[in-house]
Amino acid sequence: MRIANPIYDVVFKYLLDDEKVARLLLSALLGREVLELAYRATEVRSDIAPSVLVLRLDFAATIRLEDGSSKLVLIEIQKAHTPLDVLRFRKNLGSQYANPENLSLGSGGRRLALPIVTIYFLGEGLEHTDAPVVRVNRRYLDAATGEEIRIPEPFVEALTHDCIVVQINRLKDRRRTELERLLMVFDQALAERGDPHLLDIQEDYPEPYQEVLRRLLRAIAEKGVRDGMDVEDELLASLLDKDRKMAEAYKVIETIGQVIVAKDQVIVEKDQVIVAKDQVIDVQSLALKEKDRQIEELKKRLSQV
Repeated sequence: MRIANPIYDVVFKYLLDDEKVARLLLSALLGREVLELAYRATEVRSDIAPSVLVLRLDFAATIRLEDGSSKLVLIEIQKAHTPLDVLRFRKNLGSQYANPENLSLGSGGRRLALPIVTIYFLGEGLEHTDAPVVRVNRRYLDAATGEEIRIPEPFVEALTHDCIVVQINRLKDRRRTELERLLMVFDQALAERGDPHLLDIQEDYPEPYQEVLRRLLRAIAEKGVRDGMDVEDELLASLLDKDRKMAEAYKVIETIGQVIVAKDQVIVEKDQVIVAKDQVIDVQSLALKEKDRQIEELKKRLSQV
């Protein structure tokens, strides 16, 4: 089965524009059922550095907790080609912490800050782990006993957050869990050689997530999606060309710098030769003066004879 490649931002956004599909995907990533989901204000895409594109999607989600209760959380998804621009990721996250809209009404009408969960889809992965999906979960511990505190505190929930990182380039042939089988649709090893806009899914896909496949299948028929992939190809090619030209410019600048340093060294050496020559002249001048003095003294002695 051929499906649209969600490595492209336009396809990824099309995929999550379907609430049912978004709930399926987010529930699998969070390891908790998402009961309700609503889009929040979204920064669609921005250039943050050469060859780095970031798509940002925000959701308000009601998730089911282990005890059967529910909790409203803010889910921020950022999809990027590389994890290079950490400062931009921190800035985006900081804006969520600072946003006065990210509040909910608690018991007694108290306004509470929404807990935040961040999910990063990275085209190029992290340095020190090849795990396709990394979950960073907070734990409350008694510092004296090391015992885990099971009941979360609103104060802590408002100031810290859990994190999930999906390393797209580490998904190849990783089908150990249902989540990894679900994420098969991001495996770039399945991209068609002649058309990277498409993935060819030959393996059995988990039955509960068939709607994900159907959504990506429908994306192929959407002209706006196809055109968007073409635009992304052109943009990425332009950025890569810009990178190449910048690298070439840096090499030229480095070469010019080396020439200047060599020229300065020649000037220094020339100055050293001139100084040495001046020193020789000074010595010769002193020697001549001494010789003249000796001749004058000898003349005086001869005149007295």
